[in-house]
Amino acid sequence: MFLWMKALHVIFVVSWFAGLFYLPRIYVNLAMIGDTPGAQAERERLLLMARKLLRFMTILMVPALGFGLVLWLYYGVGLRGPGNGWMHVKLAFVLVLLGFDHACRRLLRDFELGRNRHSHRWYRWFNEIPTVALFVIVPMVVVKPF
Repeated sequence: MFLWMKALHVIFVVSWFAGLFYLPRIYVNLAMIGDTPGAQAERERLLLMARKLLRFMTILMVPALGFGLVLWLYYGVGLRGPGNGWMHVKLAFVLVLLGFDHACRRLLRDFELGRNRHSHRWYRWFNEIPTVALFVIVPMVVVKPF
């Protein structure tokens, strides 16, 4: 069962990451919408896409976290013995990703209420947070450097 838990964890994490990568790209486009004719229809379409993606991301995030907790607390991956410092780094970046997910929710609410305060350039930089997390987490899990 351990390998099935691991496989399911990876599948749901990869799927959740797809949303973490794409949702801020929708925000970039929302931030670029001006007051041109047809802008309101485009804005509504992008908001609908963002809402649906965020809902789907939540459906993917919950099992990703659940399977990860099973691997950690039930199977003891990264929990017992020396040389498990990598897990602390991974968990710290998982918390960063949870904060990022929460920030995405708040930003969507701001767009829905017409209170966006950021430029499309800001969203382009914001979009890099999950990329940095991925570049830290994957080597921690695969290489286990400490």
